[in-house]
Amino acid sequence: MKILVLLLVLLTVSECVAVTGQTGQNITLPCKYDIKTNGPTEVCWGRGPVPNSRCSHQLLATDGYKVKEETRVSSRYQLKGRLDEGDVSLTIMNITEEDTGLYGCRVEISGPFNDEKHHVNLTVKRAPRLTTTPSSDTTSSSSDSPQTTAATPTAGHMTSTNSTLIATSPITAPAKEVPMLVLASVVFLLLVLVTAGVLIMMNRRWKNQKVLSPPPKMQMQSPTRVEENIYQMDAKVDGDYEMCP
Repeated sequence: MKILVLLLVLLTVSECVAVTGQTGQNITLPCKYDIKTNGPTEVCWGRGPVPNSRCSHQLLATDGYKVKEETRVSSRYQLKGRLDEGDVSLTIMNITEEDTGLYGCRVEISGPFNDEKHHVNLTVKRAPRLTTTPSSDTTSSSSDSPQTTAATPTAGHMTSTNSTLIATSPITAPAKEVPMLVLASVVFLLLVLVTAGVLIMMNRRWKNQKVLSPPPKMQMQSPTRVEENIYQMDAKVDGDYEMCP
């Protein structure tokens, strides 16, 4: 009898892998077979080591092409791989700590003692709780702040987390606006100084031009000579003279 059991163990292909996950996650337990060589074949998943036939504590089974819905014990167990490529990995949705343990995948290959056995050891750890920390711009009103319990969903589970209500004091002006106001004031002051400097320089240049420029020359008009027409009259001995009026 012992020799027969030993032969069954040696002739049956078996392997074991370890998978670790956290509560609330969707975890996949690997299981594949060579569909090109063996063709589509029946597969079953169960909890615990794979027995000599079928699966112990069966979770689901396939007919080689699709899952037999009457064999599925819960909708949390899914085959999301390509069954037509020999991927019959089991996906457990929203795992809990109760899912920790050994799982077995049995691929029924035609012929005596040809079945493939795949064992997966699943370890589920508790996910860390979400903690709230007060921000830098909030202050606590008193040390005896009221306590409240907030329910935080984690992929299908509700995890209770204790948090402290902190009274926040209103902030009159955001801290980011102060540098902007200072920068605007500096720019405005520089503009005023530059404008004043330009005006002073223009005023000095105008005064210098006024001092250095020579006074306009006065053109003296020469007096016109008045020429008197002198009429000389030749005296005539025999003539009479008349005085013009």
